[in-house]
Amino acid sequence: MKEQLNTAFSNLTNKLLGWLDAIIQNLPNLALAILVLVSAYFIAKYVNKFTYKLVSKRVEQESISSIISRISAVAVVLIGLFLALGILDLSKTLTSLLTGAGVAGLVIGLALQGTLSNTIAGIAISFRKKIQIGNWVETNGYSGEIIDINLKDFTLKEADNNLVVIPNKMILENPLKNYSLTTRMRVFIECGVGYESDLKFVEKLTKQTIANTFNQVKTSNDVEFYYTEFGSSSINYLCRFWIDAENMLEKLRAKTKAIIEIKKAYDKEGINIPFPIRTLQFDNKLNVKAPDLQEAFSNN
Repeated sequence: MKEQLNTAFSNLTNKLLGWLDAIIQNLPNLALAILVLVSAYFIAKYVNKFTYKLVSKRVEQESISSIISRISAVAVVLIGLFLALGILDLSKTLTSLLTGAGVAGLVIGLALQGTLSNTIAGIAISFRKKIQIGNWVETNGYSGEIIDINLKDFTLKEADNNLVVIPNKMILENPLKNYSLTTRMRVFIECGVGYESDLKFVEKLTKQTIANTFNQVKTSNDVEFYYTEFGSSSINYLCRFWIDAENMLEKLRAKTKAIIEIKKAYDKEGINIPFPIRTLQFDNKLNVKAPDLQEAFSNN
């Protein structure tokens, strides 16, 4: 029993001495690894601030700038960790970490597939110069002003002040019409005048009214005017012209103003804008006192 205890104590002593020798031999490498980790930490802090400033100049969304700067900082720390493990000659540990990170990333990616796709789409959208907060856009059946773009969704404020929240993935995968990319919009006005009207005069008056109403329309020649059809109660036309506008609200205001001024001009000149009517004609060909009709009613 005593010999066994001595043997166990001797083995333990040798093991501890071996570890001590290994620590002493690897002390320079250990110091260098610690120095690498500390350096990576401070470099990561600098990279975090620098990346945030750089991204914030191109992206208005603070959440996007923050997440990108943090990802950059984490990447620097991971690089420092891998270098430190390599210095300590822990290649097997490094391989195990890489394998575990790959498996964990695969599991997390499968579990959060929808969330990650929206996050990546949000980052991609934020770097698009043609999509900015404040733009008036139309997408996925909705039209409104962009008020927020974050890592999860895309928020629009419609003309009726309702907020529409759309997942970033749908914005990236579907067409988007941005009215704010151009400073001009075309206004369409459809109307009709009575058949008794002087069509040449109506055309001239309408064009001149539009030119006098909007500063952007320099002359009446800049207004397009086309008669489109002989309607049931009127001769219909299409009038269109360009205005300076960046959203649909300005276009609607301009169309409202044009309709008001055209109505005033027509009233002043006595031009009729007819509404649909139905004419009932009684020519007295049907005589309820006829003998044949009286006989038919009596039989019934």
